Parts: sequence; C-alpha cells; structure tokens
Amino acid sequence: MSEHLLRYTGDMTTSPSRLDYFVDGMDCATCVRKVERMVGALPGTAEVRTSFNKQTLQLTLDEAQTPRATLESNLRSLGYAPSALGRPVEQSGLNEHDVISNAHSHDDPADRGRPWYASAQGKLVVLSGALLALAFVFGFASPTLSVYGYVAATLLGTWPLLKKALASARFGDPFSINMLVSTAAVGAVLIGQAAEGAVVVFLFAVGELLEGVAAGKARAGIRALSALAPKTAIVLGGEGQREVPVAQLQVGQTILVRPGDRVASDGTILSGVSSLDDSPVTGESLPVDKTVGQRVYAGSINRGGALTVRVDRAASDNTIARIIHLVEEAESSKAPTARFIDRFSRFYTPGVVLVSALVAVVPPLLLGGEWHTWLYKGISLLLIGCPCALVLSVPAAVTSAISAGTRHGLLIKGGAALEQVGSVRTVAFDKTGTLTAGQPRVTGITALGASESEVLRLAAAVESGSSHPLAQAIMAHAQGLSVPAAQDAQALAGQAATATVEGRALAVGSPRYAAGLAPLDPATASTIAGLESQGRTVVVLLEGSAPLGLVAIRDEPRPDARAAIAELRSLGIRPLMLTGDNARTGQAIAADLGLEVQAELLPEDKLELIRQLKGSGGVAMVGDGINDAPALALADVGVAMGGAAEVALETASVALLQGRVVGVPNLVRLSRATMHNIRLNIAFALGLKLIFLITTLLGYTNLWMAILADTGATAIVTANALRLLGWKPGDFVPTAAPKTQNSARA
Repeated sequence: MSEHLLRYTGDMTTSPSRLDYFVDGMDCATCVRKVERMVGALPGTAEVRTSFNKQTLQLTLDEAQTPRATLESNLRSLGYAPSALGRPVEQSGLNEHDVISNAHSHDDPADRGRPWYASAQGKLVVLSGALLALAFVFGFASPTLSVYGYVAATLLGTWPLLKKALASARFGDPFSINMLVSTAAVGAVLIGQAAEGAVVVFLFAVGELLEGVAAGKARAGIRALSALAPKTAIVLGGEGQREVPVAQLQVGQTILVRPGDRVASDGTILSGVSSLDDSPVTGESLPVDKTVGQRVYAGSINRGGALTVRVDRAASDNTIARIIHLVEEAESSKAPTARFIDRFSRFYTPGVVLVSALVAVVPPLLLGGEWHTWLYKGISLLLIGCPCALVLSVPAAVTSAISAGTRHGLLIKGGAALEQVGSVRTVAFDKTGTLTAGQPRVTGITALGASESEVLRLAAAVESGSSHPLAQAIMAHAQGLSVPAAQDAQALAGQAATATVEGRALAVGSPRYAAGLAPLDPATASTIAGLESQGRTVVVLLEGSAPLGLVAIRDEPRPDARAAIAELRSLGIRPLMLTGDNARTGQAIAADLGLEVQAELLPEDKLELIRQLKGSGGVAMVGDGINDAPALALADVGVAMGGAAEVALETASVALLQGRVVGVPNLVRLSRATMHNIRLNIAFALGLKLIFLITTLLGYTNLWMAILADTGATAIVTANALRLLGWKPGDFVPTAAPKTQNSARA
C-alpha cells in the first residue's frame, strides 16, 4: 500500500492545518476530479490542489469543522488508500527537503520495486482473469457450472467498482465511470449474458491497470531528476575534509568537487578551473568551461580539475529541487483544451446514461421491440460512452511534453503556456541579455588627444570603481595595463563617470554628455555616428571638455540568435526586437539578425507595444526576467532567458535553462507537436466511439467489444501521449494556423 505525506505548517494545535497527502491510486484525470469534488464539498476545506501525475492532494483543513479522520475515510471510500509516511516536519527532526525526498521515493509501487501484479489492481486483474479462464474451461464440461463461474468473475470485478460508484454518488457524482461499468456488468448478468459481463469487468480492470502503469512512466522523469544530486558532499573547514549528507549543507560553507563528482549544491567557484557537464540540469549538450566567480548547479558533473565551491543554496532550494517543484506544479495550470474537456465530460456522461436509457426503453414500449435485444443495446451504449480515453487525452500528453521539455532545457510552467505558445503570431525579444550575450566588450579605441593605450589606461582608471556593464567591459579590456588610482570618483547617472587621475580631471561619458560640455568637431561626430551605425555604443574620454579618445563597445549577438530568428520565420511567426538602446545600435543588431526593431523604448512603451500586438494575435515576450517583468506578465506567454538563474525559474510562464535563443523555436515546436498529439487522441477517441455506437445500434457489436473499444482507445491514447516523452528539438513540426487572440485565451 502506498503511503501519503502529511505536512503541517505552524504548531500542531493550530487550526486550520496545511495538509499535503500522497494518495495511492489517484493517477488519472477522472480520479482527480472525483477527489476534488469530494474534498471541495467538505466544510472547512480551502486551497485544494490535486495532481494525478504526483498523486498528491494539498489543502488547508479546519479540523474543527471536518476532522482529518473524516477526510481520510472519504478518500478510502472512493477507493484510495492513504497511510501515514511520517510525523510533522517540525517534530520529526527532518527538514522539508528530507520529507519531500521521501515522498518522491514512495510515489508509486514501481518505486519500491513492486511488480504490477503485486499491486491491488494487478491482483484484481489476475484473479478475475483466472476466474474467467476457469469459467471458459468449465463450459466444455458443464454449461451450468460455467455460468456460475462467469457470474463469480463478474461479481468479483464489479464489487470494488460498485463501492467506488456508490461513494462517488454520495459525494455528488452519480454519473461516474465506475457507475457506468457496474450498471452494465450487473445488467448483463440479469439479462443472461454473464459471460459478457465477466469479460467487461475484466477488460475494464486491465484498462485501469494500464492507466496506472502509464502514469508511473510519466513520473519517471521526475524521479530521474531527484536522483541527479549526490547524497553526500565533502565540506572543507578548519578540521580538514569531512563528508556530510547534502541535506545538512549550509549556505556559506565551502565544498570540494573532485574530478568526476557531481556538484552537491548550487554555488560559486572559489578556486579551480574545470569543464562542467550541465546537461543533466539544463540540457546543455556540450561541457561548459568555468572558473573562479562563476556559478555551478547541483547535479552538474565535473569533467575537469578539482574545484572548491561556496554553497549558495540549501538542498531544499537548489536548482534541481526548484525544477522538480515547478514541473510538478505545472499541472495546476490546465491547458484551455483540458478545461474544455473537463467541462464537456460533466455533461457528456449524464447524456450517455440518458441516451442508453432511452435506447433500452423506448423501442420496446413504443415500437414493439424485443426487451432483451434493446436492453442489451442500452447496456452496450453505457460502455461505449465511458469517457476514459477522452478525459485522459489531454493531461497525459501535457505531462509527457512538460517532462520532455525539461530534459531539453525548456521549463514550462503549465499546460496553458504549453498550448498557447504554439499559436502565437509574434515573438517579441528584449535585446540585452536575450538576443545578445549581455556581456559588452570593447571592440575598438579611437585616439584623439592621446595614444590608444593611454586612452584605455585612463578610462579604466576612471571606471575602476563602477559596476556598470560598460565600465566592466573597459576594465576587462585594460587587463595587463598599469591602471593608476583614481580619486574623487563620482557617477552622473546616465551621463558619465568622473574622477581625478594623476592630478587630471577626467570623465568617461556619452557623446551627448561630451557635446553638452563643448561642441564636438565634425570629424569626431562623424566617427561616433559611424560606430553607432555598426551597433556599437560609444563613450568619450574627456579631460575637462576636451576629448582625448573614443571607446567603442558592443554587446555581441548570441551565436545562435540568427538561426533561431530564421527558424521562427519558417514556423510562420513574426520576430520583433524591443530595446531601450539607441536607434542606431538597435537597427544594427536587428539588421545582423534579420528582424524588425523598435528602439529607444521605456518600460511603459514596451507594455503599450505588447498591448497593440495582442490585438492582432497571440504574443510571446522573451526577456531576461528582470527589466522586462511587466512585459513578460502582460504577454500571452512570457519566456525568461537564463542558465537556471533564479529569475529564469521564477519569472514568466517558461524558462529557457540553456540561455539560448534557439530554445524559443524549440518551444514552439514542442507546443505544436503536443497539440497535434492531443487532436489525434481526441479524434481517435470520439471516432472510435461513434463507430461502435453505430455498429451496436445495428446489432454488429456486443458488450465485450464495446468495453474493448473503450479500453483499447484508452491504451492507444495513452501510448500516443507517452510518445512525447521521446520528443527532440529536431522532430517534425505539424503545421499550425495561429489562432486569434480570443481563441488562444479561451
């Protein structure tokens, strides 16, 4: 029996309590709806969240109104079997990371090595199958004994379904799938078709078993992520090296990462140079060279020399833990198609019951039909109408796609974002840090009143105390030169940096600042204009008001940006660059990459442009997640760039963990592949039901064929959805006509 996790916040006597259950058997979309309906009807419940992928139930419960025992009893009556995993976090001596890790290791029978036939559902399938086989064998010797065998097999398989159906009816869901199958099976026995009734419940049990196995496969990606981080780390301290559990690491400690080791925690390199394989975390295909001052991520593999790393995040807050949390939480944001299917199924199942009743009763009463024949057809329609395959078609595909995307560095925070991004008409990019690397570099120095080396040396001295990206670029370019000390350094925001260097009053400022002190001569102004037209930012070194030289700086486009823009165009999407940089620089970068540009934009200007673009179709905004936060929030889909940085995990609807522009067309490809998969699943499920509806009314198909159609459709839909687990960025992309804004947000 699986176990569940109870997590409490605050003191145990505090009411209401925050509960987090792991619920055995709640591994399908229908199961989730049953649990949600039951829990939502209980007094004192709030903030109810469920997940069929994790098999979890989270809620706030006021136990003065509904005792916890009542909640657990109701879960058991619905057919789910919770049992306590551990004590409250605060009293158990475990931190939250330990408890969550335990929950991940107990999330389904496969985690404990238990084969399918050892589970409760597996035992039911084996036993009812054995009775069915025995009844068939008895038929050769004694037809009467064979009938008893079929009745026994039917009752054995129907009893657990009937209990669940009655419990569902008690909690406000009288038209459950279990009710349809139970009614059909019992009805088959009553009209003398015990053999077909036995086959019906057996095939339905097999279908439920297959759903559970499929759900376990979908959860495999999460378990694989959990296994990435090592269990122990080597901590360096005054007493030397010591090995400690990763869960006990504290922020600020120093750890040793030896060649071949996995990094134990997110941190910053203090000493050493190495090549790290980030592919387990970000999907980056090639090892990345890193040195002192650069970040490393838990789970990355050290392929080079030994590193000492300062721990920046606790185990419960490292990159892997946060990715796992976000992927799991992604289910709570349902795709619009999934919400439509949920609403449709609320009316669909009662409609099936009504049509079945009319088919069974109207022809005998009004048209003189034979009761046995039309009762049989009515029972068959109950089985044909089971919405298992239809309900499963969307969440299974979305879960598989989100898991596949995570393996390739695409962290998608919900089915809504996954569905919408494939139908956008425009992708708007921020420039700095998104289309460009965000690391400006000096590309040239023009000497005016001093030599090039002197211009660089003095400019570096003036900028030595600044953290501005342009100042950092000048300092990096001056490495190896003897940079003098600066006194009285000041920063004039947006204009210049000033300082006294070797007794000289110097400034490094914008051309506009220099021209404000004294008009620039035509030759200098022409040089500045020429550099800016090439996409370079120019700063002027001044002594007083006299220019000593020009420093040209450029933030180069990311290596994959041009190819990514071309891919978006091939997918029928309009790429657009939005930047606050000057028009010349923006136009130069845009011309290099082959896309349109809107430059010199303030944050409110970007917002207004996003609003205008949304009027003609869906819009995705791609930015660094900080300066572009308002635009990211306003767009239909916000995409944050960043190599697993905090902002990339917490801002927008999607994070590109690799920090590559090509992740955007890959995201569109994955979305379209997912929606193509979902449309195939829905068409197949409905088409198969329509075929069997017609053939049943015409008398060509029988009960066991009807349930086989439902079970078979469920198996095929699940298998088709699981194909998305193997998705790769280069896979075929189905053509998709972008939706209008209204339909995309339906």
